[in-house]
Amino acid sequence: MKDPVYVKRRKGNRESTTAIEDQNGKLVTDPIEKANSLNSCYASLLSCESNNPQNQSTESGKPFTISINIIMKRLSAMGKKKSVGPDGVPGEILKLRGEAMIPYLARSLDITMNNNALPGDWKKAIMVPICKGGDRPAVGNYTPVGLTSVVCKQKEQVLAGYLRQVWEMSGWLYEGQHGFRPGYSWESQIVRSVRISRIQWTRESGQTR
Repeated sequence: MKDPVYVKRRKGNRESTTAIEDQNGKLVTDPIEKANSLNSCYASLLSCESNNPQNQSTESGKPFTISINIIMKRLSAMGKKKSVGPDGVPGEILKLRGEAMIPYLARSLDITMNNNALPGDWKKAIMVPICKGGDRPAVGNYTPVGLTSVVCKQKEQVLAGYLRQVWEMSGWLYEGQHGFRPGYSWESQIVRSVRISRIQWTRESGQTR
């Protein structure tokens, strides 16, 4: 259960802002002008240019397939009240249709992975500015939150779960990796560190005797 103070604060940030400062410091109230001011601010902070090196293809000739059971588990854990993305598909449809949707989701994921391509709507996001405090007309006090496709987000989780299984079964993960792994946390990291330190201390104590 969320802190009532936190919920109240977040709800307060959703209130419409009557005016926003543009690049010249002028207050604008027109929705399009406000959107342009926010877009200019975010564009100056974010860059679409990519300097990532091209990955070498490691295709083995075997098509990618995903287990239906993985998709089924993901849908069962998904909440109904997911914000709708640019594709207009609500999460409630995926939840209510249940098993009837699974073969289609599995098929679309296989096609996406095997063709190295994403549908256009999956690359888009509805940007919602959330005021993080301070002077509300100041554009810099708004944090952009992107609402993406619910279907795409679920498939991202399915793919992430699949990769984790492959890494675990193949032993590719370092035993000291506790972050972003199911069943591991900062607590398990501390326990492991203390255990290693105790073993090391015992060895060193034995050598000095």
